[in-house]
Amino acid sequence: MITVTYPVVSPAPVPDGLLAAFEAYETALLANDVTTLDALFAPGPDTVRGDGTALLVGHDAITRFRTARTVIPTRRVAELHVRPLGEDAALLMASTVEPSNGATGLQTQLWQRFPDGWKVTAAHVSLPTKQAAAQPVVDPAVWRVVGTPLVPPTGSGLLDGVTVAVKDLFAVAGQPIGAGNPTWLAEQQAQPATAPAVAALLAAGAEITGIARTDEFAYSLAGQNAHYGSAPNPAVPGGIGGGSTSGPAAAVALDHVVVGLGTDTAGSIRVPASYQGLVGIRTTHDAVPRDGLVPLAPSFDTVGWLARTTGPVQRVAEVLLPGATGGAPKRTAVLPTAEGHASPDVATACTDRRAALVADGLLPAAEPADLAPETVETWFAAFRTLQAFEAWAAHGEWITAHPGALGADVAARFAAAAEVTPTQADDARGTVAEARTWLRELLADAVLVLPSSAGGAPARDASAETIEAERAGTLRMSCLAGLAGAPAVSLPVLRTADGRPAGLCLVGAPGTDLDLLNLAHAIEGSTA
Repeated sequence: MITVTYPVVSPAPVPDGLLAAFEAYETALLANDVTTLDALFAPGPDTVRGDGTALLVGHDAITRFRTARTVIPTRRVAELHVRPLGEDAALLMASTVEPSNGATGLQTQLWQRFPDGWKVTAAHVSLPTKQAAAQPVVDPAVWRVVGTPLVPPTGSGLLDGVTVAVKDLFAVAGQPIGAGNPTWLAEQQAQPATAPAVAALLAAGAEITGIARTDEFAYSLAGQNAHYGSAPNPAVPGGIGGGSTSGPAAAVALDHVVVGLGTDTAGSIRVPASYQGLVGIRTTHDAVPRDGLVPLAPSFDTVGWLARTTGPVQRVAEVLLPGATGGAPKRTAVLPTAEGHASPDVATACTDRRAALVADGLLPAAEPADLAPETVETWFAAFRTLQAFEAWAAHGEWITAHPGALGADVAARFAAAAEVTPTQADDARGTVAEARTWLRELLADAVLVLPSSAGGAPARDASAETIEAERAGTLRMSCLAGLAGAPAVSLPVLRTADGRPAGLCLVGAPGTDLDLLNLAHAIEGSTA
């Protein structure tokens, strides 16, 4: 006979074996026993599980979510209500409590009796309300430090009430900078002053909820940190979230904050925006001060930010980019060769959406530009070479003094960067200058429209080869804005063939950031 430590309320006799199955589920949940949890959920494509961030459809999707989960529930059942729906089905509603802080939640499950026992066919979890009201659930893969808030506003203005997650590369007074690496963090002192970009947000009324994770030294696009884990992707449970602005992107997608402040060197805003169905902007190079910011490659590093919709992105832009305007585009530039590096479904989705926007008058007529495949490769190689040379110049001395401090993927990139010679870097600078001239001529009075990433978010357990292939295809498109020093906005209006979000990227001429956001807002409104 099963023994429970909480009240069980039911207007009719509880079906035989149901409480034992429910208790087995609770025991497995608290132990993170994925095998037992999978066995207690009905097999097949019709089983569903939802919470405040995502709806998972099908047993396989639910399994992927559990496998990738970084925060294991610790709440306990406070009371269980059972509503039998017959001999072989019942609705269960359990109120839950978090022992550490008293936060309460609700768990609803539809159980059905199968030949091999009771199984859940539908479930919904409401996250703890008391804790959510005070601060986000602290997932160490998302946050380094959180407050209520961590830093209050210093003024009032356009950003009153806007909560912000700051990438762990920016200086925040009183806090060290972690840069995604615990060994680095352990050696850092509290910053004496706040980076100008962050200070401007505070002066306009924003509050800093916390400092969010980054891939190590921002030298990755995956959002997978060897030390702190992979930040979740609510839009694709079990998928990578994208980086290196991984923590701020996840914080926005999880509704912990309104805005995620980060950086974009080769796509570190645009890729997580694409994978998680967010709006993200990479600003014109040097339009927003980079003082108080740990560098990766200063020739390409820019400040950027993400939100769920264009509205907050525009409000932040009005604070950080006053007067950055150059007029609405008169042409839609298309680079078929670059788009060829996207997966076929994303490339087709981009082509179709672009044509529809032209037909609706939201984009001007499209004009394909001739760009040889070997030119794309030459530009990409130059970008990667100069980025690597500057990354090693910024961090090589520290890395050499701390062998074994980096995760394997980032360590491999820095090892390659250490081999770049000054002569190779000079040659790359020449190619970058040529590419910049060509791209700025292309962007004059135009907007370049192409995919933000090669595909949708790969699964966390995808092979290293699969993730690297996605990265390689993405970089050949995302590096174009970096080469031009141009602003770029990723909009969540594309889908892969299997339904994962993918971004449509708008690239404008340098200095047209606000115009680009106005165009993005109009496109968002047309697809709402």
